[in-house]
Amino acid sequence: MTIVVNGAALDAPHDARVSLLDFLRETCGLSGTKKGCDQGACGACTVLADGERILSCLSLAVQYEGRSITTIEGLGQPGRLHPLQQAFVEHDGFQCGYCTPGQICSAVGMAAEIARGVPSHVTVDLGGEDILLSHEELRERMSGNLCRCGAYNGIVEAIAETYGAETLAEAAE
Repeated sequence: MTIVVNGAALDAPHDARVSLLDFLRETCGLSGTKKGCDQGACGACTVLADGERILSCLSLAVQYEGRSITTIEGLGQPGRLHPLQQAFVEHDGFQCGYCTPGQICSAVGMAAEIARGVPSHVTVDLGGEDILLSHEELRERMSGNLCRCGAYNGIVEAIAETYGAETLAEAAE
C-alpha cells in the first residue's frame, strides 16, 4: 500500500491509526506541515490531497492509499518558490511563520475550488459561471486557517495578488 507524497511513492504506515499529519512529519520527515491544535480548528496542518485541501490532523494516512498528497515542500523548489510563497515573502504574509505552510496550501486549494466553480457561504451569484475572488470571498474561504500573530493583512494581500479575479478566470479555462 503506497501514498504518493510530493511525487514520491511511499509505503503507507502499517498502523491504521496513524494520522496523515504524523505520517508526513514523523515517517516522511516533512516538518513543514505543522501540528497546531490537533483538532482541525486552526488549519496549520492543511495539505492538498489530489489538489483538494484537507486537514491532515483529522485524516488517517491509510485513507490516502494511492492518492497524491502535496505538502508545502512539494509546492516550490529550492531557488524557485511557488508564486504564492513568493507573494507571502513580498507582502509579509507571516510573522512567526507557524501557520504559513497551512495558509499557503489552503490558498492553493481555495484557488482550485474557485476555478471549479465551488461556491462558498458568501458567493453572491450561485448560478454564475465565474466566482470572483472578492475581499469577502477570500476571507470566508480562508477562515479555517488561523494566524495567532495577526498577519492577516499580508496574507490577504499575497493571496489576492497571486489569485486575483483575472488569474482565477484564466485557471478555469
